[in-house]
Amino acid sequence: MSLKLHLLRHGETLYSRTGSYCGETEAELTPEGVQMANAFAETYRTTPWEAIYASPKKRTRDTAQPLCDAIGQPMQIRDGLKEINYGEWEDKTPDYVKQHYLDDYIRWMTEPAWNAPPGGETAVQISNRAMTVIAEIEANHTSGNVLVVSHKATIRIILCNLMGIDLGRYRDRINALAASISIVKFGEHGPLLEVLGDRYHLPKELRERPGM
Repeated sequence: MSLKLHLLRHGETLYSRTGSYCGETEAELTPEGVQMANAFAETYRTTPWEAIYASPKKRTRDTAQPLCDAIGQPMQIRDGLKEINYGEWEDKTPDYVKQHYLDDYIRWMTEPAWNAPPGGETAVQISNRAMTVIAEIEANHTSGNVLVVSHKATIRIILCNLMGIDLGRYRDRINALAASISIVKFGEHGPLLEVLGDRYHLPKELRERPGM
């Protein structure tokens, strides 16, 4: 059996509903976000998991916890799985950023691989720390199912790396809605994307909720 990497974005937060920038900022799951975490655990509790890795942010830990509780598996926390640090844009809306940081915003939107929000991170920096964790997982788990619970930008950047997509296009090529899962199988020809952004473990009313 090959290694299968399951990349799960955390459940809904107020920020994922509004689109305001939330990287280093701590955010609670909404009541619907808690339902999403529980629904994921209920659906995937019968999957034989080798390990569960998670970002240290509360929203990711709270998303992983129901599954950990259901299967008695400990959560392994890795800083490399954190969300992009938005620097001075943390807790700000896109409209505010465009009004007060227009030049920086244009540079970031045009080429985020090498341009960062003021005081924040580039996609290349995120890639360097996140792919260190993926390399650790590949070294420690040559087969079986491994869950990684992370964030929107970080998951998209990991997938760009694995699929050979330009990091500067991570927002243009891949989406990762709240509580969606993407699955990559590591075979003899390298990583193969088997599932992208699936949310069918969620009840219909949660799948249809608007959000970023």
